[in-house]
Amino acid sequence: MNVRRAVWLLALLVIAPVFAQPVSEYALKSALLFKLPQFVYRQELDRSTPLSICVLGSNPFGSLLERLAQAPVDGRTVRTVRLDGPREASACEFVFISRSEANGLDGILRRLGGYPVVTVSDIEGFARSGGMVELALGDEGSAIRILINRRAAQRQSIEFNAQLLRLAKVVEP
Repeated sequence: MNVRRAVWLLALLVIAPVFAQPVSEYALKSALLFKLPQFVYRQELDRSTPLSICVLGSNPFGSLLERLAQAPVDGRTVRTVRLDGPREASACEFVFISRSEANGLDGILRRLGGYPVVTVSDIEGFARSGGMVELALGDEGSAIRILINRRAAQRQSIEFNAQLLRLAKVVEP
């Protein structure tokens, strides 16, 4: 099975019970965002607290994140938070940076570099720009690709599971 097909199948298995309609781009991306914590290793992780998944900028997911947050992720309850700016990200474990923030991406990544957060986005070139996980839309009709910048993650003592690294494409800035 090729990598793209495996990513699509993983996403469909995660969201199939939640959605009864055709699956949109952001339904798949929300499912991947919610599965990501299972493939991330962080040194100082308190599993007794809720998992914080934050969105910086406009929310392209609509109510999808809240619906997915009703189920635990990796044994933890989930808290979704809409951020007005990167300074509020200190309480987040995962920050999805919306496309609406593309023009200020360098400053946002510098600010978030001071926090032990996993940065995720679908902004084109995000991983090469210093973000950790990019959910890249493939060519017309193809799967969403996962691009990972391991160096950016390692600077924050964050590592990715080998299974995810096999599915993803590792990029260098």
